[in-house]
Amino acid sequence: MSEIWHQNYYRVRKKVVTIGSKYWIEDAQGKVLGFTAQKLFRWKEDIRVYTDVKKTQELLIIKQAQIVDVWGTFTVIDAPTGQILGYVKRKFLKSTFLADEWGIYDAGNNLIGEIKENKGRGVARKYLPGGGLIPEKMVMYNGNVPVVEIDQKFKIIGDIWEMKCLDVPNYIDRRVILAGVILMAMIERKNK
Repeated sequence: MSEIWHQNYYRVRKKVVTIGSKYWIEDAQGKVLGFTAQKLFRWKEDIRVYTDVKKTQELLIIKQAQIVDVWGTFTVIDAPTGQILGYVKRKFLKSTFLADEWGIYDAGNNLIGEIKENKGRGVARKYLPGGGLIPEKMVMYNGNVPVVEIDQKFKIIGDIWEMKCLDVPNYIDRRVILAGVILMAMIERKNK
């Protein structure tokens, strides 16, 4: 696995001067690690992450499991090898009515982490006037231990999400967590 997938900080940034939803994945110094663009017309999500805007090399594939899948199950695949790295599953009911929650699963479909938003913040974002402007702050737990912080930065235009790894166990592939952040940036924000 490439060294870029062992870092403790990643930024997913949507630029506003582009046509369509285009996202750049960057490290702490702002170096571009990957690029993805959301397709406009699709039956189900099929997100491809490339090394750069020219789509020189495909790095990751994030595929929605089924066309009708309100639960939001996504398979994360290492593009060069075709190997399944894990799964990201949106907890539909909680995410819809309370606060956003996602499950992170390994390649064997075993739960290895839960990404949770504070319920008070989630309710405020969903139900208060102007609540959609409140940035998301989430934590990924491995059991009861916080291992990753995910923060959306306040911006009126564009979108920036930061992923800070606190103490991620070696058996958790950071690419699966990063796929979750990409999904939050692409899918969750359009629902708010």
